[in-house]
Amino acid sequence: MPTKQRAWSSADASLPVAIEVLRRGPISRAELARRLQLTRGSLSRLSAPLLQSGILREVGEHNDGRVGRPTQLLDVDADASTFVGIKLRENEVIVALTNLRGHILRSNTAALTAGDPESVVAIIAEQVRVVAAETPPSAIGIGIGALIRDRADVVSAPFLGWRDVPLARLVSDATGIPTLIDNDVLAFTEYEHWFGEGRDDERFAVVSLGSGTGFGLVANGALVTASDYGIGLVGHWPLDPAGPMCPDGHRGCAMSLLDSDSVARRTSDALGRPVDYETTLQLAREGQPAARRIVDEAGRGLGRLLAAICNLTLPQHLIIAGEGVGLARVAWDAIHEGIRADRDPRAITPPIVITSGDNAGWCRGAAALAIQAYVQGRLHDTSA
Repeated sequence: MPTKQRAWSSADASLPVAIEVLRRGPISRAELARRLQLTRGSLSRLSAPLLQSGILREVGEHNDGRVGRPTQLLDVDADASTFVGIKLRENEVIVALTNLRGHILRSNTAALTAGDPESVVAIIAEQVRVVAAETPPSAIGIGIGALIRDRADVVSAPFLGWRDVPLARLVSDATGIPTLIDNDVLAFTEYEHWFGEGRDDERFAVVSLGSGTGFGLVANGALVTASDYGIGLVGHWPLDPAGPMCPDGHRGCAMSLLDSDSVARRTSDALGRPVDYETTLQLAREGQPAARRIVDEAGRGLGRLLAAICNLTLPQHLIIAGEGVGLARVAWDAIHEGIRADRDPRAITPPIVITSGDNAGWCRGAAALAIQAYVQGRLHDTSA
């Protein structure tokens, strides 16, 4: 699956048409032209090779009530190809088989018995065979909490102790299937952009909670990324000058207030006994004073982080994700207190969406990487 830069071609011009139909089909030609700001003639010219190659198909008629013949709806065959999306965690790997729109068909979870790249790749290959035994997938996407280069190499994954691991090539060699990798929050944000809560937005932001705090942003209809994405920079964002100290020496940063390990550790210290993150949230729900105070402090910190994101990026939606999303539910009032503290009272806070926090979304995000590359690659293959 090519990932290097290509020269401009007619396939590049047709790509937005294919993507828009994939994201929104079945869709009428009139609506498609409106969304892409194309004339009817330009749309016909760009969609013709997609129809001839079978990437798009006509799937019935649409009548908008106006005088004239009904228009043909355009769509993709969502079940013609399958993809594997993988979420790689410290102690387990979650593997899901999806269709062309990221809908999960089958999934499985396997424990990581060892963290070296060879052992992890062997488990990934076996799980791909399990979920895709009946349907060979077109591509694999892997989301990992790490600094990634060129959607191919793990530059640094501290939770696994990895540096400079060519994970995409290793998995592709082990499975015989084209593979891409990327930071898991970035991949999740891309899924929300293509198929999820942000599909109608020009601007939206994702904040992930859990063992780390992650941030994803779509602006002007495109994912914002750079070579430093994956370092965890938002974890250093200052939230409370009187807050606890993080391991890097920052007082009251997002890492010290929001990370699940930090919340659990502070609660354990306050209670004089070990409690985990989920127990802390349950104690806060029940009104245990120390847990309630710590969770609300975290909630106000999260609110201030969301306020900063709103002030700087003007998102149309805020999406809270990750295995630690329970904090957002328990500390909902404190979050809004934190937002109000740092927002002009005239400003309108955009809708805040709290996801389920399960691994399905992360797997769909990883699959979206593979789906995007597949669509782009197929367009170029058919235009060759």
